[in-house]
Formats: sequence, structure tokens, C-alpha cells
Amino acid sequence: MGNTDTKLNFRKAIVQLTSKSQPIDASDDVFWEQFWIEHSTSVQDVFALIPSNEIRKVRDVMPANLATLCYKATERLVRAVDNSCRTQGEQQTVLNCVRLLNRILPYIFEDAQWKDFFWSSLPSGNEKDDNATPLAQSLLNAICDLLFCPDFTVVGLRKSGPEKAEELNSIDSCEYIWEAGVGFAQSPPRNGNMDSRRTELLKLLLTCFSETMYRVPTMSDEPNKWIVHFTSAENRHALPLFTSLLNTVCAYDPVGMGVPYNHLLFTDTLEPLVEVCLQILIVTLDHDITSNSPTQSASYSHDDTTIADNLFINYLSRIHRDDDFHFILKGVTRLLNNPLVQSYLPNSTKRLHCHQELLVFFWKICDYNKKFLYFVLKSSDVLDILVPILYHLNDSRADQSRVGLMHIGVFILLLLSGERNFGVRLNKPYTATVPMDIPVFTGTHADLLITVFHKIIATGHQRLQPLFDCLLTILVNVSPYLKTLSMVASIKLLHLLEAFSTPWFLYSAPSNHHLVFFLLEIFNNIIQYQFDGNSNLVYTIIRKRQVFHALANLPTDAAGIARCMSNRKGGKLNNSSHGSRDGVRSPQNNEVLPSTANAGNESEEEITVRTGQLSLDDRQPSDEEDSRSEIVEESMEGSRPAQPAEPGTLKATLLDTPDITQMTERESAHPTGEATTPSPVEPNAKTPVGDTKGSPSKEQLSPMKRSVAQRGSIRVTPGAGQRSQAKVWQPSPEWVQSWRSKLPLQTIMRLLQVLVPQVEKICIDKGLTDESEILKFLQHGTLVGLLPVPHPILIRKYQANSGTTAWFRTYMWGVIYLRNVDPAIWYDTEVKLFEIQRV
Repeated sequence: MGNTDTKLNFRKAIVQLTSKSQPIDASDDVFWEQFWIEHSTSVQDVFALIPSNEIRKVRDVMPANLATLCYKATERLVRAVDNSCRTQGEQQTVLNCVRLLNRILPYIFEDAQWKDFFWSSLPSGNEKDDNATPLAQSLLNAICDLLFCPDFTVVGLRKSGPEKAEELNSIDSCEYIWEAGVGFAQSPPRNGNMDSRRTELLKLLLTCFSETMYRVPTMSDEPNKWIVHFTSAENRHALPLFTSLLNTVCAYDPVGMGVPYNHLLFTDTLEPLVEVCLQILIVTLDHDITSNSPTQSASYSHDDTTIADNLFINYLSRIHRDDDFHFILKGVTRLLNNPLVQSYLPNSTKRLHCHQELLVFFWKICDYNKKFLYFVLKSSDVLDILVPILYHLNDSRADQSRVGLMHIGVFILLLLSGERNFGVRLNKPYTATVPMDIPVFTGTHADLLITVFHKIIATGHQRLQPLFDCLLTILVNVSPYLKTLSMVASIKLLHLLEAFSTPWFLYSAPSNHHLVFFLLEIFNNIIQYQFDGNSNLVYTIIRKRQVFHALANLPTDAAGIARCMSNRKGGKLNNSSHGSRDGVRSPQNNEVLPSTANAGNESEEEITVRTGQLSLDDRQPSDEEDSRSEIVEESMEGSRPAQPAEPGTLKATLLDTPDITQMTERESAHPTGEATTPSPVEPNAKTPVGDTKGSPSKEQLSPMKRSVAQRGSIRVTPGAGQRSQAKVWQPSPEWVQSWRSKLPLQTIMRLLQVLVPQVEKICIDKGLTDESEILKFLQHGTLVGLLPVPHPILIRKYQANSGTTAWFRTYMWGVIYLRNVDPAIWYDTEVKLFEIQRV
């Protein structure tokens, strides 16, 4: 009954803020203190009792009342700090103020007229005092003090009691770091109530920092004063706060003792704390760019002044001990691999959902601390990061609400692939049992990487097309180091080349041919540097040699180009890849080569080519189709295909993906060697980007046209809404000739010239119908002295640039917006950094 009266009184006080004709006097303490004194109103109740329309009404009709409410709440927090927050009543008052401010702040940020409100001075009673502290600084300082308040948010080191308590204003917070780990060896006792209080205070910090969400993307790189102050030397708690946040995240073990279903029996107060710690970290580590001019060039590096200004970035960049690196890496991999953990009892282990924030955090560490990046790549531990990334990429490929997750995963792999050690580590055998909807194979992590990338391109959402360049760039970077590709991975690579080299697709957009250049570079790297161990790939190239012959003979005359473009209406293009048990007949030489029937089959996918878009449809076959294809790809046990977004799913829009040439710079893999020259063609044209700023168009969401055809055929089926786009781009003979003459086919053509006659002779002499004998011959063969001089290995390293920084900022805040649903802090506010769409 008393609780009902409390809520009623609280509600009446809210109504009075707008109902009175005159602003309520700031000195009327009896009125103002009823918002936070003598009641215990949960955060859910506060959000329910203060509707969004009433906050806006107070803001617009009675702004003085809203200003006074913020002043008074902040003043109450400052007073609690002065009193060291020792009593239970004082602590409850602090929580009430925190919950109230958490509800109100977003509605102040959304109105541009209130932009400078929190940076005005707190009334001090002295009108001549020009050095009064801005309201925002008073609020931030009070929150930081309260995060290290003995017997409130940390366990006191001294005896309890008012006369024995430490003064909060002078406390050494480094003694009260929350968790052992980097820079701190003692692990304080756990207390669930303190975890919850820390969580609420950190949520208010996050709300303060969210001012960024209420700026348009072009203005988002302006300094966020809240974050600037929080991460500056003016915050005396900066070091213990950074250490507490980092250690809390990296020390968290969601499984704990491993007791089945323990997460259903006991409330885990640590998980919400870990999630908000992670969000605070990635937000505070983002704003290094604020010191740079928005008009700077696309490429820049993090300079010393930037790192010095932001203490969080400074501290992160200065971590150097191997023990600390091991602690961070182990913590990140433990949390990233949590969703992949399988057990015999369904739903018996706790599942985390903070993988997106973890990936952003891992990106930030690698970006700011190169020693950490080299530590990760020094051993096979990097594969513990790779596998969960590939799992999430594969699982999210068909869900348009998770396009951002696809981007962050690919960006991290692009960063890692720029280092030689990453390619070398991929040769470790893959023995994990992660449930993924990919073909079963026996091979290495490189095979897993290629198979998942093929699946993304083949069956992913069409908005992923801007990532095709990135996916192939990653494969180019690692290709010189891949020693033994499996037959499944080899077939997938050739399948991609077969799809991307379709003449109509090549001619349908000005940059589509770059994908073929990337794939040819992959083949050349493997042939020239890892020929001995890659008999599967060499054999597949020999089987599919008509693809390379067709590339070398692409029509360059106007009539030939027009004929290719006219094929878009659905004629079956030349494709002899559909395997049978007996063999595959080549249209060039009419010889028979054994098929790779026992290796997994690329022929399951029907390839559908659209203007500027490629989709390889991995659909379920009908009975009739299945009878025509004897080879069926077996998926990994426990796997499930990606599902489209569920109705009602919210997603935040993203900025356009930066062009691959803005994200990378070409470097020699061996800088000490002689100077290298860039390849003839640099993919610098902008790849067409899907509409990422508005709702999907009807054409984008409509189901693709399905052609009933034998699997393995290539079908060209343009969408109705895309025919007009095809008219805009008209390929000219000069344009085709300009890049066709530079296709790097010499190495592959020389390989075919030498090996095809030898393989044919073996087939004829021995009457082979199985590929094992040919593979054995290729394993012991050599092309030393027969191939062109090996080209220098060129690595496209990730290059920091303003485009990806802006993209990360938008993505990061979009994730934070969608993840904070209890309470839904920003749900009904007018954010400007991105749009929220209902899928």
C-alpha cells in the first residue's frame, strides 16, 4: 500500500511540473526533494511514471522547471559525495537521482536549443564567480566519485561506521579497482548489490555520452565534451576507472563452475555490469578523432597529441606486458566463443549477446596497440578469434538486420590479413565442432575461411555486395601462405571465378571486373608460392580450364559486347561444371577428366546474376532436380541456415561502406627486398553500394526470380526494377580492352599448357575414372623453371581513414541503442546519427 502511495505522489510531482502557470521556485526544497527522498522507485517504474510526451512538454512549455530539476538532482549527487554517501537513505537518494536523470537527459539532447545547457555553470550563489564548475562536469565528477564509494559500490577497506569511514573526496580510488587483472593483482569479494549500483551509475554515464547520437553523421566527429572531460586528466579517477572497466570485462566467465542451468537458478548481476562496462569502453575509445579537423584527408594516423589527450586511449596503447596481453586475449576469446559452446543438455549453459561490442573492442585494441596485435598473431590463439567471427558471419549472412555485424567481422579479418603471421596460422588443421551451415570438410582453417566466404557471397543478403571486394582482398592477402587447400575449398574458389567472370556480369557495372582480378591474383599467388602442396587446386584449375580460356577470349568488339548483354534475359551460359560420377567433358578438347564427386560439390548452387549484383542461390532442390544431381553437400552436424529477420526486428541504418582502396594501402610482404611495382589495375572505382540510409526498396526486398534449371547452370535474371539501371552504364570496346589486356592469366595459361597434355595422357593410358591417381601425379610434379618469374608478394594492409572511423561510430551507437532495452533509454527519442527501421 505504501509503495502505491509513493508512486502516486511521485506521479503528482511530475504532473505539477507542467500544470502550474509559473515556474516552481528553486528554493522550494519541499517540492523538489519529493522526486528523490523517502521512496524507493525502481528504474522501470521511473520510466513508466514519466512518459516521453510529458518530458517534452516540460522542456517546451516550462523549460525553467526542467532546468531546475536537473540542477537539483545534480546538486543532490554532489552533496551525497560530500557526505561520503554513508547512510542507507543517502544511497537510495543517489539511486533515485540517477534514475531520474537517466530518463530525462536524452530528451534534452534531442533539442538543439538545450545544447549548451549542461555546460553552463552550476548556481553558486555568487554572481561574480566566473570560475564556477559547469553542470556537466559536476555531474561527471560526482558519478566517478560514487563509483568508488566504500560500502556503496566498493567493499570498504577499513572498519564500517560513520566515525571510521574514509572521506570520499580524498579517497585513493586505485586501491578500490573492481577486479584483478591488468595493473591490479587483488580480486575483491563479489557483492551483487554493488554490481547493480555500479551498473546504474555506468548507465547514466553512457546516457551522458550519448549526446553523439543526436548529431547528424557529418557532425558526429565534433568533440563530445562529456567524453573529453571523462577521459582527461581533470578526472582524477581516470586510471582506476579504465582498469576497473577493462578487468571486469576480461575476467568475466559466464559459465563459472559449469553447473548446468545455474543461470536459470541464480540471477547474474555481473552480466549487465560487464555489458555496460564494454559499452563505456568502446565509446570512450572512439573519440580520438575529435581533435582532428573534419576536413582532413581520408588517410591519417593516430598522432601522439591525440593519444595524450584521451587517457583511456593512452592507457590502452601503453599496455606491454605479455601477461596483460594474455589476460585480455583470453578474456575476449572466452566471451566471443561463448555462443559457440555446445553441450548435451539443451540451453544448459549461459549465452551472452554482447559479441558485437566485443568485436568493436577487439578492433580498438588492435588499432591502438600494435604490440597486442603482434602478440595475438604470434601464436595460434588468433584462431580462437577467427572461428567465432566466421561463425557470426555465416550465421548472419541472410539477415538484413545484422548487416553491421557482417561488416565489423570482415573489417577485423581485413586488419588481421595484413600481417604475414595470420596467413601462416591458417594452415593449422581445423578440428573444432562449431555448428555451421557449411559443407563438411577435412582441412585447415584456411579451408574454413574460404568456405564461409563462398557461403556469404553465394547465399548472403544482397546488401552485402559492397563487402565482396573486402572478402576477396582478405583471401589475396593470405593466399601466398596457404599450403594445402582441400578439394572443397578449391572448388569454391573456382566457383566464384566462374560466377564473377560471366561476360554479362563483367560488362554490367564499371567495377565488376575487379573481382576477377582479385581471384586471379589468389590463384597466381598459390601457384607461384605454394604449388607443391596444392594439388587439389591445380587439379580443379585443370578441370575448369574453360573458364580461363573464356576469360582470355572475352569479346571486345561492340557486337560481341551487345551479344553478351542480351544474354541477361536468361539464356544458359556456357558452363560445364555440372559434375557426374563418370566425368566432365571439356568443350575445348573433348577429353574426359575424372570429376571431384567425393569432394563436395559446387554444382548445387544456381548462379543468378543481376545488374551490379551477384547472388548464388543455395536453395533446396526439388525431387526432380535432386534426381539430376547425384552429389549432395552434407552440412556440419547441428548447423542451421541463416534465417531472415523476424517480424518487428529493429535495425539501425549504417553509413556507406568505404571503398576498398580507401581502407587499404599496398605494401611489399618483404619490405627489405627490392622495390615492388603495383599491379596494372588498381580497383579504384566505387563499388555500387546498397541503399543503407533509408528503408529497403521494394526491389531490394522482393524475392529473387527463380529459374527452374539444372543446378550448376548459370542463369541471368535481371529484376524488373533494375533494367533502367543497366541502361545507365554502357560498356564500350575501349573500356573492355583497357582491362582485359591486363588480366594476369600468363601463369595459369602456362600451367595449363604444361600439365593438361600430361594429365590427358595419364587418363588415356590408364583409363582412369577416379581423380586420386591424377592428384597423386600432381603432388609429385613440379613446374620449376616452367612458370613466369614469380611476382613480388603485395599485401593490402588496412589503412586508418575517416570513412571507417565514422562507420564504426554509427555502428557502435546503433548497437548500444538496440541493446539497451531494459530500460529502453533512447527508444522514443529523435536520434539523428542513424535511423531506426522496423524490419
